Amino acid sequence: MNQKQPPSSRQLDAWRGEFGDEYRGRNVADEAMLAARTAMWNRMLQPIADDLPKKILEVGANIGFNLRALATITDATLLALEPNAGARQRLVDDNVVAAQNVFDGAASHIPIDDGAVDMAFTSGVLIHIAPDDLGASCDEIYRVSSRYIACAEYFADAPQEVKYRGHDGLLFKRDFGDYWMDRHPDLRLVDYGFFWRRATGLDNLTWWLFEKGRE
Repeated sequence: MNQKQPPSSRQLDAWRGEFGDEYRGRNVADEAMLAARTAMWNRMLQPIADDLPKKILEVGANIGFNLRALATITDATLLALEPNAGARQRLVDDNVVAAQNVFDGAASHIPIDDGAVDMAFTSGVLIHIAPDDLGASCDEIYRVSSRYIACAEYFADAPQEVKYRGHDGLLFKRDFGDYWMDRHPDLRLVDYGFFWRRATGLDNLTWWLFEKGRE
């Protein structure tokens, strides 16, 4: 278990502070969002529908759009890692995740045991991690998952930084599928795809579902 608090960084400080509070305030967990996220997860989990994960961690959960959807289609125990205090409180107040399963932290420092969950995932989170911290973050996600890793992120053929709401240093696009498989070669690609904003109501997200090598 990684028990150390993550070091301060420009990105983490932004999400813990006013910038993260403003982001939380813009998010509304309404019926349309829940329907879009439920459809998203039905598609992503389709290849493993006969053996769904029993314990799932979202890394960077915010107010829990994904976890709310997963609660409607799985019986899994849900866990959340989230650096913003207000978002963590919202997860508990809305009964999205049990209080003991909500953790303060960053992707590079996840305070749970090795292999503690069946699946760990990010959705629009790896894009906000600085390139110098991405490797450690993926390693931690890999460490805590016993079987599956999923991510849904903005795609670019080559790594690039994009100005985000007028700020530099807060959004980085790349081929995250390539990055995952190059960094952890034992990962097996289960499935991948693209969610088109016009058809889904989501952001334009490329997604991957991986399974760790099994002895």
